[in-house]
Amino acid sequence: MRIPRRTLLAAGLAAPLVARAQPAEFPNRQVRIVVPFPPGGGLDALARALADRLQLAWRQPVVVDNRPGGSTVPGTDLVAKAAPDGHTLLITADNSITANPHLIRNLPYDPMKDLAPVSLLVDVHQMVLVHPSVGAQDMAGLVAAARAAPGRLNFGSYGNASQPHLCFGALMARERIEMVHVPYRGLTPAVLATLAGEVQMTLAGIASGATHIRAGTLRALAVGKPTRFAALPDVPTLAEAGFDDIDPRTWFGAFAPAGTPPALLARIQRDIATAMADPAVEQRHLAPSGYTVHAATPEATAEFLRQDLAYKARLIQAAGITPD
Repeated sequence: MRIPRRTLLAAGLAAPLVARAQPAEFPNRQVRIVVPFPPGGGLDALARALADRLQLAWRQPVVVDNRPGGSTVPGTDLVAKAAPDGHTLLITADNSITANPHLIRNLPYDPMKDLAPVSLLVDVHQMVLVHPSVGAQDMAGLVAAARAAPGRLNFGSYGNASQPHLCFGALMARERIEMVHVPYRGLTPAVLATLAGEVQMTLAGIASGATHIRAGTLRALAVGKPTRFAALPDVPTLAEAGFDDIDPRTWFGAFAPAGTPPALLARIQRDIATAMADPAVEQRHLAPSGYTVHAATPEATAEFLRQDLAYKARLIQAAGITPD
């Protein structure tokens, strides 16, 4: 039977359309992981470790693109507006996703609509660190020092409504004391400022603080986790110090632009979970930093984010922080 030429032409035109409708193999070019913090911090180090493992798994370059500043807004917005094909990802901390919506008027992205959760990565438990000039040996001593000199003590943070801002704000509200907030462009600058005596205190994880504590250049007053850090057994928990209502914990997570296909999100999450389980990542980046692995699925991450968004709203209100 002879097939009409019009039918052949139609079939020939349809074939490329069908081909274009098929999802492209992922990844088919370089993958960029945007980190809206400066190089050198714990989040940046974890992102680079994951990038190295994902590059091996995906057989394509995976690069980390640091975009610090602006309370993480520019870097986060860059990913929110990227093509939803998995080739631009975000690894960030909780303030980008569940704090900024309560704090920044006219935020250029809606994290619950413009970003697709890929996975939670880790919970980060932090310590209250003070410069030796403060003189306080414990949390009660810190509160007493602040009460004796209203507005004379200041604390460094890694941005508006970051965990140091929220937790010291909650401490001030609870104890009716006054301290001054000094924001920096990342955790590392905040720790360096505390070391230099530019600010008197900050919050940081064990990876950022342990060396300085052992050297005597910083003093740890308490750790914000259920149990003491094994590496610093003499430092009490906040609960032991009588401040169990203050939780200086943050989290790191991975995100993609909204509209990324669910199957692709699940694929990336599985590959990230495999990378997180690599013994080299555990030994070099997770255990020494005191991180608790929290490698949730996209669906579980979305539910966690809804709860954390409401929690952050309560904490921000209690700390008396108002939107910019």
